[in-house]
Amino acid sequence: MPASYAYLGPEGTFTEVALRTLPEAATRELVPYVSVQSALDAVRAGEAEAAFVPIENSVEGGITTTLDELVAGTPLMIYREVLLSITFALLVRPGTKLSDIKTVTAHPAAQPQVRNWLRTHLPDALWESAASNADGARLVQEGRYDAAFAGEFAAARYGLEPLETGIHDAENAQTRFVLVGRPARPAAPTGADKTSVVLWQRDDHPGGLRDLLGEFATRGINLMLLQSRPTGAGIGNYCFCVDAEGHISDRRMAEALMGLKRICLQVRYLGSYPRADVQPGEVRPPFPGTSDEEFVGAADWVARCQDGRF
Repeated sequence: MPASYAYLGPEGTFTEVALRTLPEAATRELVPYVSVQSALDAVRAGEAEAAFVPIENSVEGGITTTLDELVAGTPLMIYREVLLSITFALLVRPGTKLSDIKTVTAHPAAQPQVRNWLRTHLPDALWESAASNADGARLVQEGRYDAAFAGEFAAARYGLEPLETGIHDAENAQTRFVLVGRPARPAAPTGADKTSVVLWQRDDHPGGLRDLLGEFATRGINLMLLQSRPTGAGIGNYCFCVDAEGHISDRRMAEALMGLKRICLQVRYLGSYPRADVQPGEVRPPFPGTSDEEFVGAADWVARCQDGRF
């Protein structure tokens, strides 16, 4: 297996900055790819050990390109997550003034995070999307666009200047990134974990989504993300991407997943991994009746009833 991590490139993306916060990144070759799809395909093809890609931001929610790639194709698994605070700089070629800017570019996920700033300061500028924020900076360097929204750290890499910095419409905006590899045994639980799955209903019926969510609710499992994605089988056909508090080795999570497996057409397990937003001691305790000890005790009681020992 190549000792390399693929990531959404080119060099100078927020993805690269977030990836370098992982201790293990210092021992791997970090290889930029032109898209989320190509980074994940490198893992599927055995060209990289893992891929590091954005999956969610606090302004627009789930990043659909990544979610759709994890929903379809050869199964992959999430092993780590990283949260990165995001602010943008407006990068331009040296000598460019704000009044000179007629075209701007960045990754599509950046637009909702700078929309109001753009409307106020560059209302007539034409927006075109780039494969990544750093790729937008590269296109400005080449003269394709007048300005790019990217991290200020990308300016020197592409010979540009930050004309404006600290740009963001929402305070404390964050993007969540995940390290994705081929399926294997999940890491041991830490006490502050997250489990990700994709769920497909058997059929469309009243209360169908409630039935899926009930498998979590009756076991006291809190959901952290719920997003529908089209299956491609026609209008109205959706699957559901879910992030839930807990680890697959927790009895309540394991039983919820077994319940979902019984009632769903398909369940794709995307992994159980440490949460980046809290430490183990900060996680709320289980609701009454949903701790591992209570699940074990209930199972033991049923076994004793079956043996006539109650």
